[in-house]
Amino acid sequence: MRARFASVLIANRGEIACRVIRAARAEGLRCVAVFSDADAEAAHVRLADAALRIGSAAPAQSYLNAEAIIAAAAASGAEAIHPGYGFLSENAEFAESCVAAGLVFVGPPPKAMRAMGDKSAAKRLMTQAGVPTAPGYHGDDQSPARFVEEARRIGFPLMIKASAGGGGRGMRIVHALDELEPALQSASAEAKSAFGDGRLLMERALIGARHVEVQVFADEHGMVVHLGERDCSIQRRHQKIIEEAPAPGVSPELRACMGAAATRAAAAVGYVGAGTVEFLLDGRDEFFFLEMNTRIQVEHPVTEAVTGFDLVRLQFQVAAGAPLPFAQSDITLGGHAIEARLCAEDPAADFRPVAGRLVAWRPASGQGLRVDHGLIKGGAVSPYYDSMLAKIIAHGESREQARLRLLAALRETFVAGLTTNRDYLIAALQRAEFVEGRATTAFVTGAPRVSSVKPSAEAIALAALLYVASGGDDAPSPGWRAAPLRLQFGEETISVALTREGAVWTVTFDEQLISLRLIERGAHLVRFAREGAVSAARYARWGDRLKLDLGDFGYEFRDVTYAPPRREDEATDGVVRSPVSGVLVSLDARAGDSVRRGQSLATVEAMKMRYTILAPIDGEIAAAAGVSGSQVEARGLLFQIRSSGES
Repeated sequence: MRARFASVLIANRGEIACRVIRAARAEGLRCVAVFSDADAEAAHVRLADAALRIGSAAPAQSYLNAEAIIAAAAASGAEAIHPGYGFLSENAEFAESCVAAGLVFVGPPPKAMRAMGDKSAAKRLMTQAGVPTAPGYHGDDQSPARFVEEARRIGFPLMIKASAGGGGRGMRIVHALDELEPALQSASAEAKSAFGDGRLLMERALIGARHVEVQVFADEHGMVVHLGERDCSIQRRHQKIIEEAPAPGVSPELRACMGAAATRAAAAVGYVGAGTVEFLLDGRDEFFFLEMNTRIQVEHPVTEAVTGFDLVRLQFQVAAGAPLPFAQSDITLGGHAIEARLCAEDPAADFRPVAGRLVAWRPASGQGLRVDHGLIKGGAVSPYYDSMLAKIIAHGESREQARLRLLAALRETFVAGLTTNRDYLIAALQRAEFVEGRATTAFVTGAPRVSSVKPSAEAIALAALLYVASGGDDAPSPGWRAAPLRLQFGEETISVALTREGAVWTVTFDEQLISLRLIERGAHLVRFAREGAVSAARYARWGDRLKLDLGDFGYEFRDVTYAPPRREDEATDGVVRSPVSGVLVSLDARAGDSVRRGQSLATVEAMKMRYTILAPIDGEIAAAAGVSGSQVEARGLLFQIRSSGES
């Protein structure tokens, strides 16, 4: 069949833009990328046949700017637009604008997007279609009194959700009636900010349920199929971090039942293309409709691994008018696949997103592995966009083989320059609930609080050695003795002394003595021996900083031998610093203002999260750094407050 388009513009960035470009190339299509000022040197720009600037770094001025994207398509000669996921991918107005401009929108019809985009209306529609839904309230009356009345009817705990959005924005759990009104106010404000629509819905919260979703696909000729389910229960801030297919413990009978419900949901709105119907599955194998994502999902690779189909290529084929090349009876699931999302975030700080520059990036490779990313060594990870860096997918004949392959891949993955959740993912894959397939949506919140792991004696010794030993011909001679080093890890400073006798280095600190023999030191890899046991570690050094991955843990050290001691009383002295690298989206105080302890001073936004900066003491703003809209670095000075007690 002759395709109706020969070129496509990818209206996205990062990993998914690179993924779509690869699929489009496999279909023989010319690929056009778009980029913001923050992404001028990004991987997707380099990978495409052509690339056009669409605006400044802020998403509203670039990847959410529908007019600029459609204008870029016209300027480049693109005949179709693939939206990827996020940004404008589920925006029915954007899809309609594409069609009006004579472009093929690689996604569902705008009418179907609109039907599923309003969660309240979608729940009512699903009930009519015979798709199970949880007890709730999805009405137009948004008054507090009506919500109180409905809450008493439904019972607690309750989940409040934004009617017009997703991704965890505008979601709150309410356990008692006195929590309801404040939760409604904050959820509505967040939804209004994120989606331009503050309407809410409310439904029974199924605590301890599993998040199981079904991949559906439909063509223009009336065929609707499902390609099995995925378990996406492991989430933080209602955003997924580990997904797998098929879902553990789902029987063939339950799979068929959920699949039938998902295809009914898609058919009810005249769906075409790739979509995902999300359910909550309780301990009694009862499932309830959550929402439908009218786009390709982040976690689509696990379904590709177990079915053998390239879902993005299928998107292009269906968008060109071709029928699906298979029927439901042709779809079988082979083996098991698990995906982990590698994110720029700090699990020890409540998964706070971080920004920075990639000093080193070494993805894993091996049998049954796939790594989807859009990273370039030396590239910047911007505070303007989502924190996900890469997706690491392992496929095996069994779930356990896939789990072990993913564990090995994460241990091999090396990132330096910014904090990631790699260590958390390694730990999560080894927790009993996951190993036994018992993980629920309470997996993250129900676990002990995540804390940073202090470096072992071996890690401290190896870090000190890597600071002083070049590993080449200019290595210190035998009998060499170093002046004491001062290494900083987090808030702790460690004094270290090193000596060398022959091939053996001796490191002394905190009354401990560690002897190591350096065997090999290459690009980001070091092999060493301790008491006859040979080990390997990955590392990178830039300036006074050193990143060291040893075993299941990564550590970042800083050489502060010649740096002045850090002040531990900054907060009480009125120094206010940014907790993250981000954008200063609002200023609530200026130089000369009097402030009270706990008063809001500013708001910093980083990777879709907002942080309110509070005054640590009573006093007067002596200095304010930055202006609204400017970028700030983590630990960057924001305010200096002069205490009320100072003259």
